[in-house]
Amino acid sequence: MRLTGSATRLSVIVGDNDTWHHKPLYTEIVHRAHAAGMAGASVFHGVEGYGASSLVHTARLLSLNDNLPVEVVIVDTRERIDAFLPQIDEVVTEGLVTIDQVEVIRYVGRDAQAAPDSAR
Repeated sequence: MRLTGSATRLSVIVGDNDTWHHKPLYTEIVHRAHAAGMAGASVFHGVEGYGASSLVHTARLLSLNDNLPVEVVIVDTRERIDAFLPQIDEVVTEGLVTIDQVEVIRYVGRDAQAAPDSAR
């Protein structure tokens, strides 16, 4: 897939304890994005944050709260992101979902045959 120029970023912030059918919600979102043929998806784990509940979640040693924020970021064309939003709506019951326009400067993957050699 070639993706350059104007694109849309979909960001989904949920808790790392949030699940969908007994597996992490962020995993479900990434797998759905992959199945939908989205250009790519990445998951970022936060070390501290709070949301609509105003409860601060932190990774600090003395904290007993372990439901840290997780952000799934998907970048693709606006049309493909819009088509994918109903799937997000289905699985995200708590959290934050945003979209914003971005400019793709470079989107380059590894050559399928070169990947095993570069894993050394």
